[in-house]
Amino acid sequence: MSETSATNNKLTPSGIPGRHGRISVEKPKNSRKAILRLWRYLSMQKLMLFVVLLLLLINTGATITGSYLLRPIINQYIIPHNLLGLIRMVFLLLGLYLIGSTAAIWQNRLMIRIAQKTVSIIRADLFSKLQSLPLRFFDGNSHGELMSRFTNDIDNVSDSLNTSVMQLFTSAITLIGIFTLMLYISPLLTLVTLIIVPLMLWVAAQIIKRSKNFFTSQQIALGTVNGYVEEMITGLKVVKVFCYEDHAAADFERLNYDLRDKATQAQLYSGAMMPVIQNLNTINFALTATVGGLLAILKGLDLGGLAAFLQYSRQFGRPVNEISSEYNSLQSALAGAERIFQIMDELPEIFDVDNSVALTKVNGNVQFSAVTFGYDADKAVLKNISLEAKTGQKIALVGSTGAGKTTIMNLLPRFYDIQSGTITIDGIDIREIQRSSLRHSMAIVFQDTHLFTASVMENIRYGRLEATDNEVIEAAILAGADSFIKRLPKAYDTILENDGGNLSQGQRQLLNIARATVAKPAILILDEATSSIDTRTEGIIQQGMDQLMKGRTSFVIAHRLSTVRNADEILVLENGEIVERGNHSALLQQKGVYFKLYTGQFD
Repeated sequence: MSETSATNNKLTPSGIPGRHGRISVEKPKNSRKAILRLWRYLSMQKLMLFVVLLLLLINTGATITGSYLLRPIINQYIIPHNLLGLIRMVFLLLGLYLIGSTAAIWQNRLMIRIAQKTVSIIRADLFSKLQSLPLRFFDGNSHGELMSRFTNDIDNVSDSLNTSVMQLFTSAITLIGIFTLMLYISPLLTLVTLIIVPLMLWVAAQIIKRSKNFFTSQQIALGTVNGYVEEMITGLKVVKVFCYEDHAAADFERLNYDLRDKATQAQLYSGAMMPVIQNLNTINFALTATVGGLLAILKGLDLGGLAAFLQYSRQFGRPVNEISSEYNSLQSALAGAERIFQIMDELPEIFDVDNSVALTKVNGNVQFSAVTFGYDADKAVLKNISLEAKTGQKIALVGSTGAGKTTIMNLLPRFYDIQSGTITIDGIDIREIQRSSLRHSMAIVFQDTHLFTASVMENIRYGRLEATDNEVIEAAILAGADSFIKRLPKAYDTILENDGGNLSQGQRQLLNIARATVAKPAILILDEATSSIDTRTEGIIQQGMDQLMKGRTSFVIAHRLSTVRNADEILVLENGEIVERGNHSALLQQKGVYFKLYTGQFD
């Protein structure tokens, strides 16, 4: 995309500098803020959440009430040997638990629907946000890292909303209910039970604190591994040509082991929660049973009350354990949510200014006046660039690699905004033109092609979605692509996959040119458009390209100088400055930089 990649706006503290970088561990972020933002999404379904809460109360209430019924069952029916009464109470318990189970089933079903709808909204918002971000953002972040946000991070959020959130609420309400009834049965036994609770909470807090760090590090390491895999797959041919397979495998092994270590640490701390709390809960139960037995013997505590209390004592540790365990598992989801919201908080492309204008009829007069630009504010890539292209003129930009040719063309559609100077179209500053209107007025054929998973017809029509089939075919003929398209298995209906992997590089570029042709732009930008096409094919389509550029303002970036000999003006760039300008003949007579570039190609 650009000759100098932007390096700002990295999403992770460090990527893989060179081939042997170290992954920095991201510090824990604001979990409370992430929870509040997730709640904003959940609150879009308040009615369903209210129903889920009601079902949760019914389910929890049935469970707690069923345990308390042990008291009258023992005191009033078992000890007095009242068989009929006992049978009635058993049926009452069955009915109570049936109601609770039914409520639990519907509670889970509704919560899954809420969770999936919430995640779908988050995913849609994330994708929409990506569409609004400037190219500078994508220059500074790997595709694999961004894909990790859409897959691993969103999946973690989805899993937690499906299970952990509901479990936390259930456990919290259960804990409150149990504690209330324990106080009602015996305040003294309740105090004994609570003696060990602060220790349980402190242990849980320590485990949570440490595991959160590891879960955050695990997510970062996972994103880095995904980014590296995506990079290696994309550049597989380069890897094989330079026999880099063993080095790539070694690098991946290092990153994979780093992910393994961080995941192992996260899971070890997470897995330690349940057995530690369970052991403390067992100790607590034994202490409560001993004191309760003494109270029954010495203070007359009824056996039914003691049995119910011991049941609650056993249950009391479970919600504490579940709250600790589920909160711990939420750390992975919150780390993922923070990474998702980090993208959502990125600054979008600069919005259109107030009273921005829409281009209706574009003549194509383009002017750069004293334009200075740098991908980094303190390092200028273009210095005081001034040029003018009148309607229908063909302007060529030539120069060595890194001179700033592509950068100039990235500024015209406002992929980047300049630091100083002005760029105008028909006398209007492009910063005062609606961005969508500005880009509709031009078509760009990049050096690197990209084809979508769709038919050939749809890939060409991407240049102008309302184009008819006949217009698409005409554009393909003009671009010189019609002949090879007709030889495809289903001609224009052939589905292209894997970025057109079943086509040659030249054929892919021809489709790219056809896509620009069907757009019928007032301004045409060709960034090394024929660099991937052999000279014979180039000669065949050159006439069509001339027809395409006729009547349109055209900018051509080319290393192959034979393609720009008929340009109205040729601009020669070196180190971000225009050092020569003129037509082909005039520049050759000067015997300057252009002369050396041109004659050097034929030496």
